[in-house]
Amino acid sequence: MAAETIPIQVCYASDTLQFLRALQVPVGTTLEQAVALSALAAELPGVDVNTLETGIYAKKKPRDTILREHDRIELYRPLIADPKHARRRRKTPASG
Repeated sequence: MAAETIPIQVCYASDTLQFLRALQVPVGTTLEQAVALSALAAELPGVDVNTLETGIYAKKKPRDTILREHDRIELYRPLIADPKHARRRRKTPASG
């Protein structure tokens, strides 16, 4: 009998590219294993997947998280600017 599998997605986006891969993985697969199975690192050699934060549906999750059916794994690139600092800078009136 074949091992039971579940459908998941792995996604990554930057300002210049998007990666989205639908996979069928065995029940019990971890987030880290799914990222490896997606071949993201091979297809986007300029992206160091080992240093990126990970999550499922916009909630940060550790790489040892066991996946559930229809999970969407997301890899988050580092922020260029702190959103709080940028908001403060926009609200501060210009000196003139």
